[in-house]
Amino acid sequence: MQSIFISGAAQGIGAAIARLFIQHGYKVGLYDINLAQVEQLATELGKNAKAGLLDVTDPAQWQQALQEFSTWAGQLNILVNNAGILYSGPFENTDLSSHHRTIDINIKGVINGCYAALPLLKQANFARVINLSSASAIYGQADLATYSTSKFAVRGFTESLDIEWQKYGIRVLDVMPLFVQTAMVKDMDAQSIKKMGVNLKPEDVAQQIYELAKLKDQPWLPTHTPVGFKAKFLFNLSKLSPQFINRLSNILIAQKPK
Repeated sequence: MQSIFISGAAQGIGAAIARLFIQHGYKVGLYDINLAQVEQLATELGKNAKAGLLDVTDPAQWQQALQEFSTWAGQLNILVNNAGILYSGPFENTDLSSHHRTIDINIKGVINGCYAALPLLKQANFARVINLSSASAIYGQADLATYSTSKFAVRGFTESLDIEWQKYGIRVLDVMPLFVQTAMVKDMDAQSIKKMGVNLKPEDVAQQIYELAKLKDQPWLPTHTPVGFKAKFLFNLSKLSPQFINRLSNILIAQKPK
């Protein structure tokens, strides 16, 4: 039986991933800084679910959580770096400590997870890492400056490790959804969400992650997978259009109505 370890699994996308993989017969690790909530979810999902505490900014907690889970599951096959936070609004209106916290969780949390997981992934008969990037990593988003920066970092980190870890037979991939119906986007202060809308459910992202997790390594398996029509459109537009067109389109998205 294959296993999957999910950070930030207590709610939203992480919880949807856990439910879907349980349905498909995986052993599922649900780890989150909110221990009570993730333990409740694990109880709901049954004997193939294991919950635990994880602050993704703490490398020691990563080491302990992954070792605990892999011992319980027998091996670590799939790591999903899902934990993330978002602050919205004009850059200068968000305090500096919140900008730093975004970097600590969204970037350092992913680096910590991959670093701690590699020895275990190398031992597995099939191993894959799937990171949560975002359509905000296609072009920098106004009023989401640090969040967008963090997701660009995840995108670049994913590309780098996907090449580096080929020697171990490990693919490192990411998904890039636009706005998803989760607590993260509630009351978000950005024109982009008002103009683009929130059309994706957590289950949509979970399904895409499942599709990537079950595919065997193939030369045409992409490193980046945008989720949903709008994200796919923006992703393909960014590859085909001159930079000034991409910038102009994002200015129009960010512009407040007069």
